[in-house]
Amino acid sequence: MRDTLVLNASFEPLSTVTLNRAVVLVLQDKAVVEQAHPELRMRGAALDIPAPRVIRLCHYVRVPFRRRAPWSRRGVLVRDRHRCAYCGRRATTVDHVVPRSHGGQDTWLNTVASCAEDNHRKANRTPEQAGMPLLRVPFEPTPADAMLLALGQDDFATLPEWLAQPAA
Repeated sequence: MRDTLVLNASFEPLSTVTLNRAVVLVLQDKAVVEQAHPELRMRGAALDIPAPRVIRLCHYVRVPFRRRAPWSRRGVLVRDRHRCAYCGRRATTVDHVVPRSHGGQDTWLNTVASCAEDNHRKANRTPEQAGMPLLRVPFEPTPADAMLLALGQDDFATLPEWLAQPAA
């Protein structure tokens, strides 16, 4: 599970990494801990440090400009917080607003999280044809928002105030 946010030296979000990778970066003096988990500690024979939640690289890394967050099924579920866009229950699948057989694509604006029952009930129709209005309009997250969303909704409350909150 990727649960540590990596910031560039300029404090812009770069990616998320596993807790073990974050500890290695800190121990190699490639990153510093900006925020640690309040109760979690990493212990070894000669080591006892707080588990990093947000780390910042010591040297600036030039990253090619990315205008869009890459689409993925997991990304759609995370964006919609695993809640069905039709009924609000726990979502386990991704539904195409305009079905693929009607020319719908795998894009942020054409996919929503859905429970299996509603996905099956909607079938090969648009929400209007099926009489199933969307509770939320799908949106395209920015690359930085997608990384913050990947950390999970519960983590937002304890992230530093200076870290931008995701859209929606």
